[in-house]
Parts: sequence; C-alpha cells; structure tokens
Amino acid sequence: MELKEIDGDRGVVEAGGVRKEIRLTLVDSPAVGDFVIVHAGFAIQKLDKEQAAEDLALLAEIEASAAKLTSQE
Repeated sequence: MELKEIDGDRGVVEAGGVRKEIRLTLVDSPAVGDFVIVHAGFAIQKLDKEQAAEDLALLAEIEASAAKLTSQE
C-alpha cells in the first residue's frame, strides 16, 4: 500500500481505492509516497517503488484470474 499521510506514529495508506489507518512504529523513517507491506494494522516493511509495482501487478493478475474462475462457475 502507498503511504498517503503521516501523523506521528500513525499513517494512512491506500491501494486499489481502499484507504486504511495504520501504525508506523515498526518501519524506519516512513515518508509519504513510500510503499509498505501492511499486516494487522501495522506497516511491517518498506518496498522500493519497482518492487511495489511488480507486487501490485501480480496481485491484479491474481484478482483477474479469480474473477474469471468465479464467473465460469
């Protein structure tokens, strides 16, 4: 998810139009525009932009495949 806002040790992230408030206490030097892996309401790892783009593209492929399989049932 992309970090959109920071307020102290809290932030707001967004991916696919979904926004979520998270805690930032587990990552070093978070900045707006960073991409982070989020688990249980915490950013647990920062990703570089290239890795984030690859991961998001892969997730989109998985979602498209799942939707296709669901529509065939």
